[in-house]
Amino acid sequence: MVNRTVVGAHYGLRDWLIQRVTAGVMALGTLALAVYVMLHPDLGYDRWTGLFSSQAVRAFALLFLLSLFYHAWVGMRDIVMDYVKPTGMRLTIHVLVVLTLLLYTIWSVQILWGM
Repeated sequence: MVNRTVVGAHYGLRDWLIQRVTAGVMALGTLALAVYVMLHPDLGYDRWTGLFSSQAVRAFALLFLLSLFYHAWVGMRDIVMDYVKPTGMRLTIHVLVVLTLLLYTIWSVQILWGM
């Protein structure tokens, strides 16, 4: 009889696709910000606050950050599943990573809409 321990493993196309889509969103956001910085060499506090006063920029910045956090989750989960063998330690690391990423998400919303 095979004794299987459930460790939350997910395999396949879904994780591969998530990594590619989130990487694409982050690449697009980085490119857009780089173009903005090149077109506005005299960036000061007023220009930055003006840029982020737009709801569209805030929404895309949040999409960028959510993509970053989800991309980080998939990557960290895969690393932990590959290299941490004790189930209890693996679960502890997963919970800590999830809680940290949720904290970062809440903090990001607070920063973007708390201006």
